[in-house]
Amino acid sequence: MLEIPNQPRGAESKAITPGELAELMAAFNQVTSRLEATHDQLRGEVARLTGELKSASEQLERARRLSALGEMAAGIAHEVRNPLGSIRLYARLLDQDLSDRPNERATVGKIAAAAKHLDGIVGDVLTFSREFRIRREPVEASAIVERALECCRHDGVPGASVIPVHVDVPDVELFVDTSLFIQALVNVIRNAFEAMAECKPPSSGHLLNISCERRMVAAGKSRRRRMVSIRVSDTGPGVPQDVRARMFNPFFTTRSAGTGLGLAIVHRIIDAHEGRIVVENRQDSDSTNGAIFVLMVPCAPPRPDGAARHSERASVVVVPAKAGELAR
Repeated sequence: MLEIPNQPRGAESKAITPGELAELMAAFNQVTSRLEATHDQLRGEVARLTGELKSASEQLERARRLSALGEMAAGIAHEVRNPLGSIRLYARLLDQDLSDRPNERATVGKIAAAAKHLDGIVGDVLTFSREFRIRREPVEASAIVERALECCRHDGVPGASVIPVHVDVPDVELFVDTSLFIQALVNVIRNAFEAMAECKPPSSGHLLNISCERRMVAAGKSRRRRMVSIRVSDTGPGVPQDVRARMFNPFFTTRSAGTGLGLAIVHRIIDAHEGRIVVENRQDSDSTNGAIFVLMVPCAPPRPDGAARHSERASVVVVPAKAGELAR
């Protein structure tokens, strides 16, 4: 038996039995284990918060850089657009005057085509740098996909009229700004068509796949959101790893004829909808070449059965250019 030391003078010494000592040791070990578990949990939480803080700091710095770049580009674009409009006007007038001189008229046609191309670049710059006014409304995913494909065919996107398209889109509604999201999807589909059309040697077995599904996506430590993902996959060459890290930066392009703003605009639009973009190669999951773009945006909120779509109240959000560039 053990005796408890340091007892008050005159107090009767109390002996500790082996059973009581075992209970004390068990309680001590239990408390120690809990403290160790709490310490590990706190250490993990500190590591997680440190990582989130670092990521947020990088996102903020990127937003600042892109905001300054966007403001500068917008200023230049406004200055270029006026003389560019004059060039296009004079080219049309000159084309009319040279109706009987085909050689000179062909040269004027090249001038007009180049001016049109520059005007498209200016338009992309202004779209990228302008303030977005997001007006969200429920819209069928199938309607969005159909209109995006029509836009690509109407604009004469290379491959859009010859490469087959497989669409698997269920009856699901998005909660997006219809015109802006169509623009984002058009840019992604255009990118896929152009990638397949530029394959060397060209292949006749190309296929564009567009699918859609509902999913629950983590939105914080313990919160999840109902999202809709639209998946666009092609059979082109895929996206190299070094390109994936920069492909959403403004003015970055691997094509000689590209403006480098198409995917940057996609990123701004999806970010403004509080969505996500995932890019991977099909080689990562199977043996087929090609790229996969996944656009995730909020699912439309449930509404009473039989409620008319036009009765839905739209949600309006204003997204300044400088706030729309948080990292994907």
